[in-house]
Amino acid sequence: MIADILSDVSNRMDRAVEAAKDDFATVRTGRANPQLFQKILVDYYGTPTPLNQLASLNNPEARTLLVTPYDKSAIRDIEQAIRNTPNLGANPTNDGNLVRVTLPELTEERRKEFVKLVKGKGEDHRVHLRGLRRKAKDELDGLKNDVGEDELVRAEKELDALTRAHVEQIDEALKRKEAELLEV
Repeated sequence: MIADILSDVSNRMDRAVEAAKDDFATVRTGRANPQLFQKILVDYYGTPTPLNQLASLNNPEARTLLVTPYDKSAIRDIEQAIRNTPNLGANPTNDGNLVRVTLPELTEERRKEFVKLVKGKGEDHRVHLRGLRRKAKDELDGLKNDVGEDELVRAEKELDALTRAHVEQIDEALKRKEAELLEV
């Protein structure tokens, strides 16, 4: 029982750390990165569809991204979705076959705003991890009558160590993203 609870929470925490890394990747740095466009939803025949399902993303230069739609009729919708995406600051242009997105150079002020945004996202993900820990702790407390107190104490220490390790992984990813953002 205890091993099942710890295994389950460990898997959930691993997925939470991966989600945090994916979330950090969507914050733009000085370079154009196809991951920035992962969460952009395009209104494709009335259905919000992720951009990466409608087009291929190519990165020929540091600040330029080429979006080649699979269906040429969606090119205007793709262009509009990119233009309306907040925190991107991109002004896409289309030539009828592809959309060229050139990202403007980040100012020092804008870089600091993005660092604040990433720190906020990092805190949200740490809060999520603590919520997973709390839920697992409640499940362990529910076993109080079935297992010995020593086993519960050991399991709680193991749970705390798991939580600490996953929080450190998020902090490390946050530190890397912060350094990437402040790099000129």
